[in-house]
Order: sequence, then structure tokens, then C-alpha cells
Amino acid sequence: MARRLRPVGLDFVESAPVRLEFTREMSAPPEAVFRAMAEDVPGWSEWFSAVTYARPVGDGSRREVRLKGGTRFLETIVAAEPATVYAYRVDETNAPGIGALLEEWRLTPAGEGTRVRWTWATDGSAAFRLALRLARPGLRRAFRDAVAALDRRLASS
Repeated sequence: MARRLRPVGLDFVESAPVRLEFTREMSAPPEAVFRAMAEDVPGWSEWFSAVTYARPVGDGSRREVRLKGGTRFLETIVAAEPATVYAYRVDETNAPGIGALLEEWRLTPAGEGTRVRWTWATDGSAAFRLALRLARPGLRRAFRDAVAALDRRLASS
């Protein structure tokens, strides 16, 4: 059954008890990266291998996302500034231990391409916080592979 999480705002990126941050550069410009993230929500499953299903909900201010292994999220978009930032908080999930979760994708120009910074800002039970810290290398790898796949996808379109 889905559990409701504590609603948080964009400022949670700075104040969360647990923050995981990953940065990578890609050759696509920030405008193209933002469009792929914010406007092609179903396309996430094409470049982020952990995502098996993603779709906008309602007027597009919410998303439903499913991950490999059966984890589900119902999310609210908290920031969508073209070519700059795309962030969403998880409102409901079937994952145990999470109290609050906000993900921010920050885009900055890097030469002719984009520097992408992905921040996981979260809080939860002690077991969840420990598991997340142990999962950091896997999340780093998932991020690296997702950014590379998105870059290839944007180069071929």
C-alpha cells in the first residue's frame, strides 16, 4: 500500500538530513536536456535504466514513476525552470522507511554542453538512511549511465 511522505519544498535540497549529490557533463545543451526531463516524461524509461514506467499525471504538475524491483512513486513537480532546474518531491511511495524525498536536477552551461547535478535530498528511518549511504555507489553508477544514455539519445534525435 502507498504511504504518504512529508511534503517538502525546494529548500529541502539544502536542509535535508541526507543529501547525495552527483555531477556529470554531457554534450547536449541545457535546453535539450531540460526538454527531455520535463516535457518527455514517458521517455525517462528510454534513458534511465532504473525507470520502467513514467507518465505525467493530471495537468502535468505530477508524475507517476515505477522502478525496476517494483518501487512506485507519485511525485509533484516543485521546480521547472527551462534549461536550469527540474525538481520533484515524492508524495506517495511503496518503499519502506522514507519520510521525505526530493530530487533536483540542476543544469548549467558547460562549454557547448551541460553540467548536470542530481541531488537526492531525503530523510527517513535510521535503517533507510544507512541503506541509502550504502547504495551511494550504485546511485552514482545509475546517474552516470543515465546521463550518458540521455546524451546519446539527444545526439541521435
